[in-house]
Amino acid sequence: MAAKVTSRSEDYSRWYTDVVQKTDLADYAPVRGCMVIKPYGYALWENIQQGLDRRFKATGHVNAYFPLFIPMGFLQ
Repeated sequence: MAAKVTSRSEDYSRWYTDVVQKTDLADYAPVRGCMVIKPYGYALWENIQQGLDRRFKATGHVNAYFPLFIPMGFLQ
């Protein structure tokens, strides 16, 4: 039996989360508010990045990357 996915018109945010989880694109991480992006999800992200990168550079903009904050306990 297929798992229920919330209707997009009913609750867009819940629908998006349902789709991402049920298609196994990402899952929740042990750090609150963070997600682990799985291989197919990451492949989609790379394709999105490539398209955005072309558009940014065409307008003279540059990319930036900011590090994640990891609790000290995870490093010990």
